[in-house]
Amino acid sequence: MARWVRVCGVAEAPQSGHAMEVDVAGVGICLANVNGELSALDNWCPHRRGPLGQGWVEGEAVVCPWHSWTFDVRTGVAEFPAHERVAVFPVLVVGDDVLAELK
Repeated sequence: MARWVRVCGVAEAPQSGHAMEVDVAGVGICLANVNGELSALDNWCPHRRGPLGQGWVEGEAVVCPWHSWTFDVRTGVAEFPAHERVAVFPVLVVGDDVLAELK
């Protein structure tokens, strides 16, 4: 069953062009800000479990800091290699809180 959980406060969220890692209810989340819009992805790169939240934003993607795999923040699909992806969690901003829907 899906549930909305608080990821952080709006003031704590990454600035545009940046990402951060957050542990929410035992789930590692990469929270990224692309052009002022927040996105939440599974924090763990499928390659070697690199922490995406410690990576950087390029265009509309987060780049893994370990081996530069790149994931679209909207779909979670990797630019390379083909067919790799990470989970994407819906995000809402409610008042001063950033929420993500976890399954």
